[in-house]
Amino acid sequence: MFILSIVAVGLLGLISILHIYWAFGGRWGTEAVIPMKEGSQQAVFTPRKWGTLFVAMLLMLASGIILVQGGFMPFFQASIFSKVGSIVCALVFLLRAIGDFKYVGIFKTIKHSTFAQNDSKWYSPLCLFLSFVYVLVLV
Repeated sequence: MFILSIVAVGLLGLISILHIYWAFGGRWGTEAVIPMKEGSQQAVFTPRKWGTLFVAMLLMLASGIILVQGGFMPFFQASIFSKVGSIVCALVFLLRAIGDFKYVGIFKTIKHSTFAQNDSKWYSPLCLFLSFVYVLVLV
């Protein structure tokens, strides 16, 4: 459990830092992380600076929930808040892995864009892994 939790916290931290980088104008990797409409190079949505920073903050909070609920932060005891947070995070990452049945997730129908290929190979499995870790720290 310790190794899986630390890996999850590290990944969430790195992804959060990447979102901060993007929010402040970084372009590296952006062509592979936004779903594209079928048959075009038009993005499904355009991320805004504050929305991207909000996602970064949520990812950092999510990593803190693993640390608290897993008992890795002795100065913060697991509580009903960390338990509910773990349940919410497990559900959010599970729902993200399942997807919207069109652009994202395991059951997406648009599968030929760079994003879709990365989603199938990396993003959806990562979300399943994170969901599993949140369930693991609840036990």
